[in-house]
Amino acid sequence: MMPVISAKGLTKKFDDFLAVDNIDFNIRKKECFGFLGPNGAGKTTTMRIIQCVSPKTSGSLKVNGIDAEEQPREVKELLGVVPQENNLDPDFTVFKNLMTYARYYGIPKREGKSRAQELLKFVQLEDKKNVIIEKLSSGMKRRLILARALINEPEILILDEPTTGLDPQARHLIWEKIMSLKREGVTVVLTTHYMEEASQLCDRLVIMDLGKIIVKGDPQGLVQKYIGSEIIEVDNKPETLTCILENKMSYEEFGDRVHIFTKEPKKFASKLMQRCKLDKVIIRQASLEDVFLTLTGKILRD
Repeated sequence: MMPVISAKGLTKKFDDFLAVDNIDFNIRKKECFGFLGPNGAGKTTTMRIIQCVSPKTSGSLKVNGIDAEEQPREVKELLGVVPQENNLDPDFTVFKNLMTYARYYGIPKREGKSRAQELLKFVQLEDKKNVIIEKLSSGMKRRLILARALINEPEILILDEPTTGLDPQARHLIWEKIMSLKREGVTVVLTTHYMEEASQLCDRLVIMDLGKIIVKGDPQGLVQKYIGSEIIEVDNKPETLTCILENKMSYEEFGDRVHIFTKEPKKFASKLMQRCKLDKVIIRQASLEDVFLTLTGKILRD
């Protein structure tokens, strides 16, 4: 099956700064594909190239078999976009924001009205229909932006940091809507620096750093490959490191914490308690953030 989005050698330079460095990826139809990484990794720049708002420097990018550089208008017609920033029109009501956007796509007024009402129901904003934007909470604004991105019934939905700054309840509501859209056959492309978000939503993902793709795969597969199911975590103290080295354990230092990797965490935790005389040893489930820390030495939220 032909990928719905395909990039080969995709590169973007801003003067001497290499924002996207010769990356390859293929996104399948009806999947949620994630770009995970810290701020400045190149995720948003990649999304802007896909959206045809920032021209690539070199390489190729095709969306539904269409060359994004040669036919940007045709590509844009396939997309719905949720940008990082809240760029709703503050002078309009919730409903008027949707109707104005429908007009940009040449959607007839009656059809636009019907779609707007359906979408407000979908994002649970029916009772806010006539409210002006400044009266909405942050979570409501993000839900409205999601509704706006769906007004043209896109085949592909681009979500750039869709839940940044939201409280857990609002974030989970957005996740619910994204999963619902995926079930309906919409291809979702997501950028995030929240490891839990990527784990919950993505079928496959890439982890980016400094413009490069450093690893790709499905979330659980990556955790199992690079970390295992569980991880041991202890305080970073000289005497602890000495004991770990004496017992030939595999570990990484991350600030004031030490992560110890083993296929038998409970056995090794017990050994640590006995031989190193530690007061506190934590065994926890491994995550995508551990994968990123291990591969780059950075946290996802820097």
